[in-house]
This record gives sequence, structure tokens and C-alpha cells, in this order.
Amino acid sequence: MSDSSVIAVHNADRQRYELRDGDTVIGYTQYHPDGDVQLVFDHTEVNGAYSGKGLSGKLVRFALDDVRDRGKRIVPICPFVHSYIEKHPEYQDIAD
Repeated sequence: MSDSSVIAVHNADRQRYELRDGDTVIGYTQYHPDGDVQLVFDHTEVNGAYSGKGLSGKLVRFALDDVRDRGKRIVPICPFVHSYIEKHPEYQDIAD
């Protein structure tokens, strides 16, 4: 397990952004659409073996950048996503 081998991807079929170490999903942040523009993020989870490496932040940053690039907005119900946006005000413009 190497931090550099962990990548973030959007799994639109499962309505979530995933962290993958090779073929293994080691974490995700899930959402559900609310109308045409808003994505409600309601849960984030990372495998405990990978905790303390900043991977949750990497995942949420990837998700927020993708949401912005797609012209969508986010409703951060998940406490981690909400906290991340509070600590990174550059994302407050896409948060409802």
C-alpha cells in the first residue's frame, strides 16, 4: 500500500466518488441528486487501514473539483464534507 498508488475516481453508476488502491475500493463519499443542479453529499468513509494519511481530504477535494467542473452545486450533509468546505473557503461558492 503506497499513498501514491491511491487514486480518486467518480463512479457515477453508484453515485459516489471512490478512493481506489489498485482494484480495491478503500473509501468513498456518496451523494444523491436533488434536482438538476444540486448533489447532496451524505456520507464519507475510508478504510481504517488507510486513516491518518489525508486521503479523505484528497477524495473530497477531487469530488468538489469535479462537481464544480460539471457546473453543479453541493449540499454538504456529511459532517466531513461540511467541515472540509469550512476549512477550504475556495469551495463555499458551490455549497448550498
